[in-house]
Amino acid sequence: MQNPIRVGVVGYGMAAKVMHLPFISTMKEYKLVSILERHRSDSLEKYPNIKLVRSIDEMVADPELDLVVITTPNDTHFPYSEIALRAGKHVVLEKPFTNTTEEGWALVELAKKSKPILSVFHNRRYVADFLTMKKILKENLLGDVVEYEGHFDRYRPELRPNSWREDNKPGSGILYDLGSHLIDQALYLFGIPKTIEADIRLQRPQSRIDDYFDLALDYGHMKVILKSGMLVREPGPRYMIHGTLGSFIKYGEDIQEALLKEGALPNTPNWGEDPEEQWGLLHTVINGKVVKEKYQSVRGSFGFYYANLYKTIALGEPLQEKPEHGFNTIRMIELARESNQKKCTIACSDFMATE
Repeated sequence: MQNPIRVGVVGYGMAAKVMHLPFISTMKEYKLVSILERHRSDSLEKYPNIKLVRSIDEMVADPELDLVVITTPNDTHFPYSEIALRAGKHVVLEKPFTNTTEEGWALVELAKKSKPILSVFHNRRYVADFLTMKKILKENLLGDVVEYEGHFDRYRPELRPNSWREDNKPGSGILYDLGSHLIDQALYLFGIPKTIEADIRLQRPQSRIDDYFDLALDYGHMKVILKSGMLVREPGPRYMIHGTLGSFIKYGEDIQEALLKEGALPNTPNWGEDPEEQWGLLHTVINGKVVKEKYQSVRGSFGFYYANLYKTIALGEPLQEKPEHGFNTIRMIELARESNQKKCTIACSDFMATE
């Protein structure tokens, strides 16, 4: 194995603590070198041997650093990525990729011209439910898909105090936050739709940003429905897929985030395995026989993202989560907002090729 990739993490909020650092700090392919906190020094309690830096310029000035992981608020994504790339560092950029397609386009073009790798952290490609659906579709167990429905619901009637995600500013709101995951998953599985029709709302009385959306993506032969809300106390199925041969219904949320928030580390046996009670229901026809049974979930791990990234940076293998994927997700968000504003169906255009 080659030398580990030396990493600096920008920010020490929930995304850094829960989604990135547990994997970076436990994978032999990576070495955590520095963390950027502008005013506090909380990270030293858990990571006493790292360098604590106070600015992005200080971080990227370190000649030993290979990779910068940006987990700070959305309005920093473009300027911080630009600084890191121009300094010759590889970049992992939290979703959403950028606030606008103009910023996204500029980053994609910069990444094309630079030697460093730019990747967007679409980690929900590596959860049990998505990997299971990917397997089912690859094996054509449902026939021709006619409808796909994905939900990412919460019950959070009160606003989080002092949370930038709740502020009315560019890049805030549930569509940018949770919508990025659902949109990326749909684009991964089915490609670019023909049209989009969106209903985006503020449902909580005190909310200053969108906290509900219902997106309908038209593929001609197939319809994709993506929904998310903050007032769903009793959630229904998380995913439903219906095809000419059968259906797949999946309840429950991937267990990784909850475990990570409790302080669990991913270097444990059976990490990312769905409990049997959360396996989805497959009702279809296989070899001429009707099958209705629980379908064992594929094991997930956000660490698969970092394993793939290592293969790209160290071994030159193709990048899996490309900046163009991030751009296309933001393009879809902008089209959804246009559809909601105009109360009409919008044609899907001006997306980037990802091959």
